[in-house]
Amino acid sequence: MIRKLKSGEYRLYSRKTNPKTGKRRNLGTFKSREAAEKHEREVQYFKRH
Repeated sequence: MIRKLKSGEYRLYSRKTNPKTGKRRNLGTFKSREAAEKHEREVQYFKRH
């Protein structure tokens, strides 16, 4: 799940909330939305291999 920050960067969050904090885990911050989407695909691939 990608959100745009006030600084203009994009941050990738986990889809599920972290049970300990009740918030989503930060999976990285990127300068462009394309970079964030690319990393999200890499994460999804890694989860299944």
